[in-house]
Amino acid sequence: MMQPSQNRTRAQESRAAVQRLYIAMRHLLLRGSYKPGGMSGKTLMDNLMILRPEIYGSITDSERVELNGLHYVFQRLPKGVEECRFIRLITREGYENSHFTPIVPPKRRREAYRIDTHEMYIEMTRGRSDIYDILTHLTFLYAEANKIYRNSLDSKGRQKREWQLLAEIADKEQRGEDFKIETAYTYLSTLLGRTYDEVVAACRRFADEEMVSSLFHITYWLGQLAKEELENDQDREVSFSSSLREKTGHHYFGELWADAVKDILLERELFDRPLHVISANLHSVMNALFAPAATAQKLRVGGSVYDVARALSQPEGRPLRESVTKLALKNGMVEVIDTSGSNIGVQLFDTAACDPELISAELGFRPYDDPSRAPVLLVMDYAFGEQAYESMDELLRPYHVPGSKEVHQMPVESINVMGKAGILEGIKGDLMIPDAHVFEGTADNYPFANDFTVEQFEGNGLGVYGGPMVTVLGTSLQNRQILEYFLDSSWRAVGLEMEGAHYQKAIQAATHIRKSVNPNLKLRYAYYASDNPLVTGHTLASGSLGVDGVKPTYLITVQILKSIFAA
Repeated sequence: MMQPSQNRTRAQESRAAVQRLYIAMRHLLLRGSYKPGGMSGKTLMDNLMILRPEIYGSITDSERVELNGLHYVFQRLPKGVEECRFIRLITREGYENSHFTPIVPPKRRREAYRIDTHEMYIEMTRGRSDIYDILTHLTFLYAEANKIYRNSLDSKGRQKREWQLLAEIADKEQRGEDFKIETAYTYLSTLLGRTYDEVVAACRRFADEEMVSSLFHITYWLGQLAKEELENDQDREVSFSSSLREKTGHHYFGELWADAVKDILLERELFDRPLHVISANLHSVMNALFAPAATAQKLRVGGSVYDVARALSQPEGRPLRESVTKLALKNGMVEVIDTSGSNIGVQLFDTAACDPELISAELGFRPYDDPSRAPVLLVMDYAFGEQAYESMDELLRPYHVPGSKEVHQMPVESINVMGKAGILEGIKGDLMIPDAHVFEGTADNYPFANDFTVEQFEGNGLGVYGGPMVTVLGTSLQNRQILEYFLDSSWRAVGLEMEGAHYQKAIQAATHIRKSVNPNLKLRYAYYASDNPLVTGHTLASGSLGVDGVKPTYLITVQILKSIFAA
C-alpha cells in the first residue's frame, strides 16, 4: 500500500521542480543574464537533477555522460556552441542583413551567428517556449561538461593522460589530419564514462549529422570550458538582449506573420470563400492532393496516397518531389514565404483553380458548381509551444486593411490539427484522438467536440487511443513519474504535446468571446506518436520515426481532406 503514495510524492516533487525551473527561467529572462556556474545556474541545474527528465537519461549519474541526450541536444543547438563561453539570446535584430553566416541546427528552425571565437548569438522568435527549451538544453550541457571535467582528473586532481591526448586528437581533426580512430575511441570511453561499444555507436551517430560537430570535438570543448571556469575563473555566461526581453510575450512576430498571410488572401480575393486551416507539415497536404497524378508515369507503385508518399520518402523518390510542387503551383497552390521571423511557412490551396482530374480520387473531391463556395485550404507549418497561441490568435482576428477602413472577418469553416506527440500507451506510430487538452501543472483544461472519432482510424494496423492530451511546458522536461500520474490517475491522458491547449485558448477566445469567427466551426485534432517516453529506447532522444512515420501522417492527412471536401 505504500508504493502508490511514494509514486505520488515523487510525481509531486517532479511537478514542483518543473514549476521552479520555469519561474527561475522567467526571472532570468527579465533580469537579463546569468552565469551557469553561479547561484542562478545552480538553481536551474539542481531542479533539473531533481526532475531527471527521461530525454536526458543518465544526467544524474556522477560519471556516465548521457550520449543519446547529447545527440538530441546538439541536433537542436547551433554548431560550434560547445566552443563558446558566452551565449546571447536575441530576437530578429538585423543580423540576417550582416556578413555573419547564419548557422541553423538540423532539428530546429532558428538562426544563430558566431560573433567571434568565444561568443554565439542565437535568435529566439518563437516565444517563451523556444527560450525555455534552449535554456533547458544549455543547462543539461553544462551538467555534462562538468561531468567530463571531473572524469578528466585523477584521484589527486591532476589531468589524466587521456585528456591531453584527446586535446591532440581534437586539434588533428580540426586541421584535417589523420589519427588512430580506435585509440581515440578508447580515450573518449574513459572521459565519457561509457563502454567502448557505446562510444563507437555514439561517434557514428554524431558523424552522420552534417551540421553537428564530432563527439571528439564536443567532448573536448565542453570539458575545456568547464576546466577554464573551475580552474581559471573564466565564467560561462548566458544573456538576453533588451530587444528580446521587450518583445517576448507581445505577439510581435505572430502579428507580422498573420498579416502577411491575410495580405495574400486579400490579393487573391479569397476572403469571401470558406477557409479551412490545417496545422501540419508543408508536404503531406500537397502530396495527398497531387503526388499520385504528378508521379503516375514515373513511380511503379500503387495509386494510393500512402503508396506514393512512401515511395517519395525513399532516396530514389526524392527527385520527384519537385514534380509534385510544380503541379501543385499550376493548380491553385500559393507558397507564402515567411519573412516575419516566426519560422511558420504557409501554403494556400485554392480548390477552385484545381483540375479535379489531378486530385487524388480517394479524397472525394468534387468540382463546385459555384466557384465562390469552393474551399480554400490554409496549411500552416508546426508552431512551437506557446507560439501556437500567438499564431492562431493573430490569424483568427479580423483583418483591418492598412490605409483604409476596410475590415475582413476570417471565414473559417474548420480548424484541423495534425500533431506529433508522445504517447503514454502504445508505440511509435500509433494514433491519438483527443477530446480535451489539459495544461500541465495548472487547473486549465479545454474540452472540445472533436469532429474526428477513434473509429474513423481503426482497422489500419495502428493502435488508436482516445482521451485527453496533456499540453506540457516542454517535452524535454518530462519524467516517468509525471507521465505515469497522467496515465494512471483519473486524468486518463493518452499522450503529451506542446501546442494543443495553446491552440484551443486562441480558438475559444475567437469563437466565444471575440466572436470574430464562426462559433460552429469544425475542430479536428489527431496526433501520431513520435515517441513513448515511458518505454526505454522509444524516447525522442532515440531518433525519429523515419519512413515509419509516413503511414500515420498520411492516414491523418487523408481523413482531414476527406472531411473538408465532404462538408
